[in-house]
Amino acid sequence: MGEVTAVLSNSTAQANLDVFSSTLQTLAETDRNLLVVTSDSRGSGKLVPFAQKFPKQLVEIGIAEQNLVGVAAGLASTGKNVFAVSPACFLTARSFEQIKTDVAYSNNPVRLVGISAGVSYGALGSTHHSLHDFAALRAVNNLTIVVPADNFETEQAIRQAAQSATPVYLRFGKKPMPLLSDENRDFTFGKGRIIQEGDDVVLIATGETVYPALQASRQLETVHGIHAMVISMHTIKPLDYELLANVASKGCPILTVEEHSVFGGLGEACASFLLQNGFRNRFKIMGIPDEYTVTGSQVEIMNHYGLSENGIANEVLTIL
Repeated sequence: MGEVTAVLSNSTAQANLDVFSSTLQTLAETDRNLLVVTSDSRGSGKLVPFAQKFPKQLVEIGIAEQNLVGVAAGLASTGKNVFAVSPACFLTARSFEQIKTDVAYSNNPVRLVGISAGVSYGALGSTHHSLHDFAALRAVNNLTIVVPADNFETEQAIRQAAQSATPVYLRFGKKPMPLLSDENRDFTFGKGRIIQEGDDVVLIATGETVYPALQASRQLETVHGIHAMVISMHTIKPLDYELLANVASKGCPILTVEEHSVFGGLGEACASFLLQNGFRNRFKIMGIPDEYTVTGSQVEIMNHYGLSENGIANEVLTIL
């Protein structure tokens, strides 16, 4: 059960944002209704090639995130296929009212794209970190929340979001992300992906924390003979309750891992479901604690809070 089947090489890894951009260009070739709306973020969003190729399909709002969401909602209401792109920290905080009312309540199928998420902005500090977005947006009805982990999940997420009749929030970081698995090629909103089987402990991660969880599982097996199941829970809402119940029914400990506050995110969503449905597995939420983060690069911050291969492996040993 513990055989590592995933691909752990960085040789062909791209940042998910690069895949986001190239996939949008492919879709725009045949969909002239596809529009990208940005808040002065075509550079950080890797959208310069899109703008050069499809200048009439990109709308620049400037640094005005509330206007960004309002304009995107208006365009979507006329039948346009809209992707609204802005740094996640600003998109989901400054524009929360517009997301709640203009997009979700009005059922305008805007694809909200939060870039440079989590602690991707590193030393720019807590003003530029988006460690609140899961918590805030989970409370908004009629909004799907998707956090792709690798390039495969990213391409699939963009294609499915483009076909969605309801609003979607997509969250991306900045790091090159290796392919997680050559075997499990299924991707559907609301259905988690089992990246690796295991029967001693379950690691449920999302976005850029899935890869270090997978690295930790390899270390645990090699050094300690511990077989960890690794799940990419790419959709935070709706959560895959069926998968969660199935793995919890085996009785082994569960750890959730996210580049987000320990409050209101993936971990609390899983814990709420498990407790309310009678499961009593040992359970641990790994994320950013209730404090303003230390200053440093994304890697340094993640290492400091244990969201790394060694940190996750050590937490598994503790809970076992």
